[in-house]
Amino acid sequence: MSEWQLTETFRSTSGDVRWDSLGQPGQDPVVLLHGTPFSSYVWRAVARSLARRHQVFVWDMPGYGTSEKSAGQDVSLVAQGRVFTELLSHWDLEEPLVVAHDFGGAVSLRAHLLHGARYRALALVDPVALAPWGSPFFRLVGEHSEVFEQLPPALHHALVREYVSSASSPGLHPAVLDRLVQPWLDDLGQAAFYRQIAQADQLYTDEVQDRYGEIDIPTLVCWGQDDTWIPIAKGRELAARIPGARLEPIAGAGHLVQEDAPAELTAALIAFLQHSR
Repeated sequence: MSEWQLTETFRSTSGDVRWDSLGQPGQDPVVLLHGTPFSSYVWRAVARSLARRHQVFVWDMPGYGTSEKSAGQDVSLVAQGRVFTELLSHWDLEEPLVVAHDFGGAVSLRAHLLHGARYRALALVDPVALAPWGSPFFRLVGEHSEVFEQLPPALHHALVREYVSSASSPGLHPAVLDRLVQPWLDDLGQAAFYRQIAQADQLYTDEVQDRYGEIDIPTLVCWGQDDTWIPIAKGRELAARIPGARLEPIAGAGHLVQEDAPAELTAALIAFLQHSR
């Protein structure tokens, strides 16, 4: 499997952020946002395809992937929306094309509606955007994160693998699963895994969901038809709330569409991004 490494570092208000760009500088910029408990690694196939015609920016959110993880770190949606706005300024991107998955969807929506971040177009992939959200497991961990942080490593490893596996409908390749869970397995990673769940408050989407009607840029909503984390009914509701938005169901894909149907997702994104030029 080809290696995926982020070579640049940005010092954000929530710690060091690892990032990189693919493609030729000066091409139309596209920014990709990952969700939780993932990292930019989930975008590797899509990013490399988009980089043929775009300069593609990828990053690991603070507390995720190869970015900084530290005790007391603010990794909430409030912090991530602020950090994303800081990154756009650091990259000198005024109106990029934005593609955001899961929590990254909430981050992009908050940055746009609350922090004034401007996009030329927005593609949302199975985003966390509408209440209620969070599985029973997610809520249980959020309420007792300090207990889960103390799990013996073997039990924690098994829990993380099972949880991440459930994001895929057909199942993840073992090497991919290993890479997805790796950031969470050492002592810093175990604490960070439960920290990001503990700080995932629905209040942060409640603050913006009644403002989706204000979005006046081209918007695509892609959704895995077999998503068990957030059902496609939420995708239909979200697309109906955003003026002119179109829903693109993706067959055979669960929540982690980038792994389950990368070709179909990439095709949908390329068509949308080209139309949004």
